[in-house]
Amino acid sequence: MTRNDDIPTGGRAAVTVRGLVKHYGETKALDGVDLDVREGTVMGVLGPNGAGKTTLVRILSTLITPDAGRATVAGYDVVRQPRQLRRVIGLTGQYASVDEKLPGWENLYMIGRLLDLPRKQARARADELLERFSLTEAARRPASTYSGGMRRRLDLAASMIGHPAVLYLDEPTTGLDPRTRNEVWDEVKTMVGEGVTVLLTTQYMEEAEQLASELTVVDRGKVIANGGIEELKAKVGGRTLRVRPADPLELRPLAAMLDELGITGLATTTIDAERGSLLVPILNDEQLTAVVGAVTARGITISSITTELPSLDEVFLSLTGHRAGAPQDARSAAPEEVAV
Repeated sequence: MTRNDDIPTGGRAAVTVRGLVKHYGETKALDGVDLDVREGTVMGVLGPNGAGKTTLVRILSTLITPDAGRATVAGYDVVRQPRQLRRVIGLTGQYASVDEKLPGWENLYMIGRLLDLPRKQARARADELLERFSLTEAARRPASTYSGGMRRRLDLAASMIGHPAVLYLDEPTTGLDPRTRNEVWDEVKTMVGEGVTVLLTTQYMEEAEQLASELTVVDRGKVIANGGIEELKAKVGGRTLRVRPADPLELRPLAAMLDELGITGLATTTIDAERGSLLVPILNDEQLTAVVGAVTARGITISSITTELPSLDEVFLSLTGHRAGAPQDARSAAPEEVAV
């Protein structure tokens, strides 16, 4: 069983990874990855194409074996106990994996039987999940006639047939329209509310912020940062002070004054005319105090002052030097056919 002695406080670990390594030829897709996912939470694994996200999911779902390191999921060792592990996990990959020739209901029933559910229970579970994912009306139609969003929902339903303790979602909303993406997000939140542990890989900053309670950022097969979303934003450093004067006519004079005083160093104040406010970059509490003092000394009436942390996209850019969707150079990226 999984040892939890070295797991951070706040919950037992459903997934524990230590020193995971995987090579594809000369490319090191994973380079000593450590990871902990607490029970009943969503861990977001964020990284660009070729970072190693899908390789990690494939190892944790027993589809491939690591070259070094160890991993346990729901108490089972991914290398030594793959058969037991497969009964307690679910997987939704980047592309729908259902049989397109079969109707939606038959897809779910077949998976239930493959998981050794009795016929009556497999039928009931298929009916239940089709209703839950709003697919009942299309239940008897071949999956090939489904829209992209419907196939994705069917794929999610298929991953839930066996009541998994741990669910892997590998970029589950790639290519979906905003409405369908929101539907998938709502369903994931429902699953977590029912106690399912989720490991989510994504390149969407909004998706990570919507679903994940903690993040692990990977780049070139290595973990380069981890923690809560706000914690990661704070690690990057720097905040933005949003100052909204009661009189919008004070925006430009106030911006000029702050820049002239040089309180924020070389950073310049930005005017957000649409929201009637100034955006003042600050690095520490001393600068915040100085800005507020300067505004007060000028006798300007302020309707609000708030501080804003960097966006998640800005955090990733700061940590890696490129945005999450940016491909790596050919020398560091894993071969395309292995879809790491």
